[in-house]
Amino acid sequence: MKTNKTLLALAFASAGLLAVPAVFAQSASTDKGGWFINGNVGQASLNHGPYDDSTTGYGLNGGYRWAVNPSIALGAEVGYNDLGNIHLKNIFNSQPVVDRGKSQLHGWTAGVNGHFNVSPNWYVSARTGLYGWKGHGLSNDVNPVRKGLDDTSWYAGAGVGYDFSNNVSVGLNYDYYDAKKDHVNLSTDMVSVSAEYRF
Repeated sequence: MKTNKTLLALAFASAGLLAVPAVFAQSASTDKGGWFINGNVGQASLNHGPYDDSTTGYGLNGGYRWAVNPSIALGAEVGYNDLGNIHLKNIFNSQPVVDRGKSQLHGWTAGVNGHFNVSPNWYVSARTGLYGWKGHGLSNDVNPVRKGLDDTSWYAGAGVGYDFSNNVSVGLNYDYYDAKKDHVNLSTDMVSVSAEYRF
């Protein structure tokens, strides 16, 4: 059910991106190689064991891509994300914005990525690599126990977006972060919007 909701949200957001007025578009260069930084924010969802919740997650990344040809650039990236316990909706009520009782998943990423232009402005992206994470969570036992854990696992994701110029892009992304250890499953998926600047 949660997967269906995630896919539905992704479809609606993609439709929204298609509605970007052409008047704001610039003619994008076909070479997307070089240094880049990007950031994303969105809904992180956790639905394992004692958890069935969504929070606000964010990530920051940087790296370098090499232009393979005019429409394909491949590269390496490193980054940091926090996916666990930020509830922005609680700004409007008496609940805590940062909930220390939640999963508190966060960590560092190191991997590879690709930027593939399907037209001069529209692109699809992909990424995968290692995820060095830390978190706190409840075990999936008859009597759940809260544990603090850390480990190295993997992440992967894909996205679609629009290049406003050779330097600036916006996108919609889906990412999955694997985080399981000692009967605690903090694996989280996130649907997010992103912005990227290329030097």
